[in-house]
Amino acid sequence: MCLGIPGKVVEVSTGTPASWRSSTSRTQRKINIGMLDDPPATETWVLINMGFALETVDEVAAAEAMSGLEMVGRERDG
Repeated sequence: MCLGIPGKVVEVSTGTPASWRSSTSRTQRKINIGMLDDPPATETWVLINMGFALETVDEVAAAEAMSGLEMVGRERDG
């Protein structure tokens, strides 16, 4: 199992390797989209691991992934 951080594609780069800028938690980063079958359009949600977009997801799945990540980072009760 790998950790996928949701990010929204906000800018397209036509350079090689194909990369796009994504927005994750108020931060923008350059990500590599070479592992995706089809290049995502801007405003598309992707799951990112180690700088690579692993798959495209819808907004609901992105929110669920972020919720799970936030839960992992919370302190345990009691």
